[in-house]
Amino acid sequence: MDLRITRAAHAQLLAEAAASPNREVCGLLLGREGLIEKATPCTNTSHTPRVAFELDPAALIAAHKSERAGGAAILGCYHSHPNGRAELSATDRAQAQRNGWVWAVIAQGDVTFWQAIGDMPVLKVPLQG
Repeated sequence: MDLRITRAAHAQLLAEAAASPNREVCGLLLGREGLIEKATPCTNTSHTPRVAFELDPAALIAAHKSERAGGAAILGCYHSHPNGRAELSATDRAQAQRNGWVWAVIAQGDVTFWQAIGDMPVLKVPLQG
């Protein structure tokens, strides 16, 4: 997959994670034609948000409706690891649906991108603009 991210969306991921150092933030990656244009924060509905994330189902449904109406496509999701590394945890790998989504993981001022296929390979994502 040829994937890129705008500088604004990349900066937003870093800022959101930095603003929440004690709990995982999460949200959706939205864009068109392989360009992540926007990171949309979602409420983390996990019962253990210090170590896990769960996207708010209402936000996910709203994003699907918007996409069907001609809005930006859902390219994937993101979450932070406040006390970890910017890589998928064993839990992330086990819970990911292999649907082709991009997963961004934010930690320690870094963002990595993974594609939800097979063993979830890491993607190199250049900044756009």
